[in-house]
Amino acid sequence: MQLSIIIVNYNVQCFLEQCIISVIAACKNIRTEIIVVDNNSTDGSKLFFNNRFKDVQFIWLQQNFGFAKANNIGLTAASGSTILFLNPDTILPEDCLDQCLGFFRSKDKAGAVGIRMIDGSGRFLKESKRGFPSLFTSFCKLSGLTALFPTSKFFANYYLGHLPENKNHEVAVLSGAFMMVDKKVLDKFGGFDETFFMYAEDIDLSYRIQKAGYLNYYFAESTILHFKGESTKKETLQYLHTFYGAMVLFVKKHNGVFICNAYALVIQAVIAIKSIAIRIKNPFKKSVNKNEKTIIPAKAFVISDAETFKVIHERTAQLFGKIEKIDSLEMVTSTGKAIILCNPPLSFKDIIQQIQQYKGQYNFFIHSANTCCLVGSDDKNKDGTSIIL
Repeated sequence: MQLSIIIVNYNVQCFLEQCIISVIAACKNIRTEIIVVDNNSTDGSKLFFNNRFKDVQFIWLQQNFGFAKANNIGLTAASGSTILFLNPDTILPEDCLDQCLGFFRSKDKAGAVGIRMIDGSGRFLKESKRGFPSLFTSFCKLSGLTALFPTSKFFANYYLGHLPENKNHEVAVLSGAFMMVDKKVLDKFGGFDETFFMYAEDIDLSYRIQKAGYLNYYFAESTILHFKGESTKKETLQYLHTFYGAMVLFVKKHNGVFICNAYALVIQAVIAIKSIAIRIKNPFKKSVNKNEKTIIPAKAFVISDAETFKVIHERTAQLFGKIEKIDSLEMVTSTGKAIILCNPPLSFKDIIQQIQQYKGQYNFFIHSANTCCLVGSDDKNKDGTSIIL
């Protein structure tokens, strides 16, 4: 077995469905196993995937063990010489895994490889490559200095802003959304540290890989789509405490008492300020009826074959028009608010390229033939949209 792909699912059945389809397409020339570990989802995921994807191994947990432990459970079932930890809210191009494995093998000291990622609107995700969160690096990030000087090696080390996003680099920290690791490396010290329930576990694993004498690489020659944040709710007090608490835990584990205490003080101040902002902001938020059916904007175009278009049109009754060629997109986007990109006729690589080309301009949805859902996200900090057809 060349590659074991481990995906932890939690209440994102529609995104996971599209993810698996893209992963299967990317595994065409590779001896691969796909392992999905479900963290006791409450959205009906188990029923949804019943008798679907016969070649995928599903592990259904009876409680939510968190990201780290669920991945480790998947790791115990894996037999591949290389492990890919992958988020369920991702879409891979067809040549992605071949390219990553080839790059991995070309580096003698490689312990792990990450990849260039974009969000659902086509914007580059800076967390694709990161530096270690030292006290000063974290201060720059939290104080806004990183945002003010995004390409500075001194102020923007958190996202390694001085390193071009379109070139391969040796980096300190990789994202757990797509983290390819040599199984031999994991065998030396295990997988993720289960002390971390969610967040910072990828920083910790990246750190331990380097400490063991291996290198982490950011691979920019392929790009994946990462809708981001679909398993968590942003802008909540719980998110703040979980995220920043994990960062403090990392610093406590790998640094001295003085640095840990200083870091904790900074984090506590940040939590206090952001908590006030959330409390002020939330009362003015428009309430959302969770039972309300999400619909596609009336002015939408679909790039699909005739059969897929008919299915989507009949089940949504919201579509504005259909186009069959990528070249036609420029002629219609001036009037279309949303574009549904279907596989086929488009490859997943084509879909990702189109979303990058028109980044931030339109609300993109993705649909694979013979699947039940449409998925999309136009803001990395907010919930995406999933529509069951």
